[in-house]
Amino acid sequence: MTTTLPSKRTPSTVSRRAFLVSSAAATGALSVGFHVPALAAANAKTATDKATAVEVNAWVVIQPNDECIIRIARAEMGQGTSTGLAQLVAEELECDWKKVKIQHITPGENLARKRVWRNMSTGGSRGIRESQEYVRQGGAAARMMLLQAAAKTWSVPVADLKVSKGVITHKPTARTLRFGQVCATAATLAAPDVGTITLKPPHLWTIAGKPLKRLDTDQKVNGSLKYAIDYRPDDILFAAIKIAPVFQSTLKSFDATETLKRRGIKRVVRIDDSTIAVVADNWWRAKTALDAMPIAWEEGENAKVSSASIAEYLREGLTSDKNVYAETNTGKFTETFEKSNKKIESVYSTPFVTHACMEPMNCTVRYTPERAEAWVPTQNAEAALAALADASGLPAEKCEAYNHTLGGGFGRRGGPQDYVRYATIVAKEFPGRPVKVLWSREEDMTHGLFRPIGLCKLQAGLDDKGNLTALSLRVSGQSINAHLAPHNIKDSKDRRQLQGYWPEAGDAQLGYSVPNLKIEYAMRNTHVPVGPWRGVNTNQNAIYLECFMEEVAKASGKDSLEFRRALLKSHPKHLGVLNAVAEKAGWGRTLPNGVHQGIAQFMGYGSYTAAVAEVSVTNGKVKVLRLVLATNCGHVVNPDQVAAQVEGSVAYGFDSLLSESSVMNGRIVESNFDRYPIARMAQLPKIETVLAPTFDFWGGVGEPTICVVAPAIMNAIYTATGKPVRSLPLKNEGLELV
Repeated sequence: MTTTLPSKRTPSTVSRRAFLVSSAAATGALSVGFHVPALAAANAKTATDKATAVEVNAWVVIQPNDECIIRIARAEMGQGTSTGLAQLVAEELECDWKKVKIQHITPGENLARKRVWRNMSTGGSRGIRESQEYVRQGGAAARMMLLQAAAKTWSVPVADLKVSKGVITHKPTARTLRFGQVCATAATLAAPDVGTITLKPPHLWTIAGKPLKRLDTDQKVNGSLKYAIDYRPDDILFAAIKIAPVFQSTLKSFDATETLKRRGIKRVVRIDDSTIAVVADNWWRAKTALDAMPIAWEEGENAKVSSASIAEYLREGLTSDKNVYAETNTGKFTETFEKSNKKIESVYSTPFVTHACMEPMNCTVRYTPERAEAWVPTQNAEAALAALADASGLPAEKCEAYNHTLGGGFGRRGGPQDYVRYATIVAKEFPGRPVKVLWSREEDMTHGLFRPIGLCKLQAGLDDKGNLTALSLRVSGQSINAHLAPHNIKDSKDRRQLQGYWPEAGDAQLGYSVPNLKIEYAMRNTHVPVGPWRGVNTNQNAIYLECFMEEVAKASGKDSLEFRRALLKSHPKHLGVLNAVAEKAGWGRTLPNGVHQGIAQFMGYGSYTAAVAEVSVTNGKVKVLRLVLATNCGHVVNPDQVAAQVEGSVAYGFDSLLSESSVMNGRIVESNFDRYPIARMAQLPKIETVLAPTFDFWGGVGEPTICVVAPAIMNAIYTATGKPVRSLPLKNEGLELV
């Protein structure tokens, strides 16, 4: 069930390494008008001669039958980004939505056309919010060119024309032309300057902003959609890989003598110092041969590391003065805290968790000395192309990556394209033949990039009236930047790990106003590789803060909602979603016997979110009965897709309560779903979403709401049991989700 609250709307030649660096950087290419004249002219001639599709500009291709093909640069992994972007282009194009199809462009095409489609990365809930303006400009430019073509055909002023659903009408005479009739002429015209384009204000939208059916649903339902794992060209070979079980350890030796005698085995390939592959005529033969092959690893000191030793290391970071970064230090926390009428102190912990994508990492590569091609599921097609070029030794212009719909990404497929690199190295051993490197479930779950483990120590001081006057928070844990992007750490300061606690407005602001506030981060890195996990650091940071705020609220003797409201008065958007969710959930109403409520709010990825959970707890068994979630993402491109993303957030938030990737003898223990529980359908509650857009900014959707799911549930459990939940997964507290 989705509720949308009404609100007043307001308008609103490249080397491999150089390409790798530039692939994530936006350029100003679109300022030249979304248009490549030579290509457009060629398309126009083709259309005239053969009645084929015509490229009006980089974003819009039109068939003579008026079918509109809208080009999409971002990845699709189930979040509906492709449909949302198509809606934005179609809105400005004024085409017939029933005749819209989408086409995903390749990074090679983007490179060849000087990145006219700009950034192809899909992560950080930026797919729509980062590109909405220029894709709308692309649609508007195409519309203007089509109108100009019609005006040229009739020899009339453009001002005498109007357009609706792909039909251009000459107002004085009621004559009409369809897009398909003028697209060839439009393609020969100069594109309008971006500065002359005025975009529609949202209150005039007729396609964007509407709950339209997704464009990829039919293919998924009828089974015609092919994922990268399904790609099987003729003469394909398959490879299974094994990575050193202890992170940062190396391959000491292996004996392939018997392996090479097995049926279907083609070769054993040492990929790098810690990775080996077996290549065969089918994947199962490759995997079983690899499992049977004698391999010795040089494990080193990291083999002594365990979850217990990591926890001890993190505890040291809660009190040490070494390698500590202060994000915020306003007022006089220590002095005020010591004089407080009541003091509250707690330590919260969250574990490593893995992405557990349904489609394991995989990539198919065909290599020749002249060209390399990859068929891959990636969140960043340009990064995949860069990895292919780097590993193949070919210039990027001689490479191409064909992105498929992803069977789950969640951040795992957005960073290092290790699966592309592995496949390329193996494929180089078989020039001309496609080779698919497919990770086993065990390799996938034990060699991902894990959500950073962390501890958080929090302290709060209340005055004699129960007002929060002092708050201190120190996170001790791993840094994603230290593993993936050390250049983003300036003077040993890594703000990324404090996402959601930032003082400035925009992306992940702390909503609470506390006069004496201290927020710190103690970087404590381990040998376990870490990376973004859907929602990244807002997930654990919301748990730390919102669960502790519940402790403080109860210590103050005030209602949990009212306590938060008082602290959010200076941040109306935080307060707005909190009020919206409380109203929808009926906060404070008389509940059935044994049912208890919990509440949480947080900000991330430019959006404001809040949640109310209703749970029952019997003999340690927790049943979540209802979840109400409110989101203000500014503008809503497709309400149904936003609601679907919120519902998906619930499942991922549940995983925060259930899952853990623990470490023993330097390696990850949970290697498959028999030991790594994820949310089951039967465990999920009734979900209600409240969309509360204020139409004055562009926020993300895919990740923000995840962070309030777990703390809302944990706070409801606290109310039910009288004991705060401070350590996840829930089994650490003797609790079971049923």
